[in-house]
Amino acid sequence: MSAPAELVAAWTDRFGGDVTTEETTGGLAVGVPADRWVEALAFARDDLACGFFDWLTGVDELDEGFAVVVHVYSLERRHHLLVRTRVPRDAPSLPTATGVYRGAAWHERETAEMFGIVFEGHPNLVPLLLPDGFEGHPLRKDFVLAARVAKPWPGAKEPGESGHGAPSRRRVRPPGVPDEGPWAEVAERRRPARPREEPGPDA
Repeated sequence: MSAPAELVAAWTDRFGGDVTTEETTGGLAVGVPADRWVEALAFARDDLACGFFDWLTGVDELDEGFAVVVHVYSLERRHHLLVRTRVPRDAPSLPTATGVYRGAAWHERETAEMFGIVFEGHPNLVPLLLPDGFEGHPLRKDFVLAARVAKPWPGAKEPGESGHGAPSRRRVRPPGVPDEGPWAEVAERRRPARPREEPGPDA
């Protein structure tokens, strides 16, 4: 069972209207509700022979919450599956996948750090990458990258900001710095002055 049509049929037969499917290169992307997350992963492993766990991560979808995505693969049938679900932004939590795929343990720890998603039932959901005392979740789109504020952004971003070329039409705020609030004010004060345009030979 490796053709996308057969994979789609298998998911719809099992989950009915609770599942959405989209064909991908070599496999299928499947969306399931959060309350059927573990069931969906067990179905992928046991019924669709996807015993190879590749990765798990999160995606910040702003007002829609966070998506959690898993990629698994069937060595036997040679098809790929992306299984995904969505959790709300105000209280993002999901049952752990470690009971189905033990390899998900570190991936869930990283996703918890970077997005603030809690994986209920995880055996050791402690920080994996960030230093002790770090506050916030760096891969959320509303996370302010303070280093971008405190230090000028290197290199030319717009014509004229490198000291040569046409004058800049507008100033671009460094990535990760919001347009409003205290960090924006700090960034504005630290922004280097524009180079002065020298008159040409015909001036």
